[in-house]
Amino acid sequence: MQGGHQQQAYDRGVTVFSPDGRLYQVEYAREAVKQGSAAVGIKTGEGVVLAVDIRLRSKLMEAKSVEKLHKADEHVGIATAGHVADARQLVDYARRLAQTEQLRYEEPGSVETITKAVTDHVQQTTQTGGARPYGAALLIAGVDNDGTPRLFEADPSGTPVEWRAVAVGGGKNKAQQHLEDEYEEDADLDDAISLAIDTIGVTREDEIEADSVGVAVVESEDQRFRQLSTETIADHIA
Repeated sequence: MQGGHQQQAYDRGVTVFSPDGRLYQVEYAREAVKQGSAAVGIKTGEGVVLAVDIRLRSKLMEAKSVEKLHKADEHVGIATAGHVADARQLVDYARRLAQTEQLRYEEPGSVETITKAVTDHVQQTTQTGGARPYGAALLIAGVDNDGTPRLFEADPSGTPVEWRAVAVGGGKNKAQQHLEDEYEEDADLDDAISLAIDTIGVTREDEIEADSVGVAVVESEDQRFRQLSTETIADHIA
């Protein structure tokens, strides 16, 4: 009981460290991300793949209204997990930053620059009284001007981490283990798409279908974000 009371003394303020050096509100935000459906990112030499699990609360919902894949710039895409409203705010922030970089320097901002600006913004909520951390995690993927694919994770603490393959959201541990077992560094883009869809399937209890998963790619060659059609996804599932 005493341990529980001690935790309650420190988990009401996001700016207060517990005696063992933890920020409970940030940890709660990470738990909120785990309650969301999964998102997966995979980087290859040919580009980057993002895949998301689309779950509908009712059969009456329109699937296209569930937005978990976003275009931040022509060469950058974002997949989200966690609270949808929080994620949308961060995606909008990334879009504004990408436009600012283009206007200021007359060239697209690098994926790393956009990611670190977003994570700096997220980190500020862990030091500001009266605010709460964002209950969302982002996978920010794209291709830099020199054609180099990049894939970053931005978590509620405001920490940017670059990955070759990563999963966030519900079933993260199972999905990440699947990626570690199956990822091949020399895989092509089609192989990465199939692995991303397969990894989303690992997090689901029911069988995956083409309209229950979203997939987007940014290819090194054309450096443009595009989402795959349901028919193309169905071919990969088959």
